[in-house]
Amino acid sequence: MDLKTLKTFHTIVKYGSFVRAAQEMNYVQSTVTMQIQKLESELGVQLIERGKGKEFQLTEAGRLLHDQSLQIVKSMEQVQTSLSNLQLGESGHVRVGVTEPTGSYRLPGILQGFMSKYPNIRISVEFANTQALSDRILGGELDFSLCSAPDLGREFYFEPLFQEQFVAVLPVSHPLALKSELSMEDFRGHRLLITSAACPYRRKLEVMMQETGNASIDTMEIGSMTALKFYVAEGLGIALVPKIISEPVSTGTTIRPLHGSMIYMIFGLLCKASAYPLQLAGQKLYQYLKLHLSEQSVSSKK
Repeated sequence: MDLKTLKTFHTIVKYGSFVRAAQEMNYVQSTVTMQIQKLESELGVQLIERGKGKEFQLTEAGRLLHDQSLQIVKSMEQVQTSLSNLQLGESGHVRVGVTEPTGSYRLPGILQGFMSKYPNIRISVEFANTQALSDRILGGELDFSLCSAPDLGREFYFEPLFQEQFVAVLPVSHPLALKSELSMEDFRGHRLLITSAACPYRRKLEVMMQETGNASIDTMEIGSMTALKFYVAEGLGIALVPKIISEPVSTGTTIRPLHGSMIYMIFGLLCKASAYPLQLAGQKLYQYLKLHLSEQSVSSKK
């Protein structure tokens, strides 16, 4: 008893006619008749009593089969549709990792557009730093991530997409607020608020400080990148933050650009080298993110 034969049986009952069923299913009538005969033979019962001409009625066994197989046919059709959508990348479950500020400031709007277009694709988003996300990718816990470049020598594919530019946030009463733009040398003698040691922004900042001879600068560690500007508002120091999270400007603070292209971070899409290119729903989301993150990068430079 296969699904095709059951659907033929249901179509006959629905239209009350072998001829109409054959037309609906694009079969010749003899095929419909043969399928019902095969079904009756397999089940060992008569399902349809043929009357004179084209009239027929269901036997008790036919009524039982019809009633109890309706949900089976519906469920199997749903399974077939789901499998077809999966093969087309129209359904599935994609596990995405992301770092801040991308996760809070860039990703929500993009995902809203994607999920409106592909409502049957389920997405899970995990927040962590680049190192932790890299480990989860290698462990098979994530399909891909939006983050900074991983450590060299690991089995990854990384595709750069955009630069996260930095600005300085400082109290309006701070002496450096009198300058139109700032350089690393300006921070000597002033407390700099920094993120945790695992943060790639922190590592980038430390490299810049070493290159300018400011390795001994006074610092205070704040665990949250998005919280930095609020600590600045309380007069606890200066913070270098991605431009995207600096606005709206907190009361009592001001923003200054950094000299030239002093500090920026490259961000992109990261996955296992062996898993690239991604398949099915993951590939659809990957390409959608790639397109819209690149568009945001172009817009931010205008």
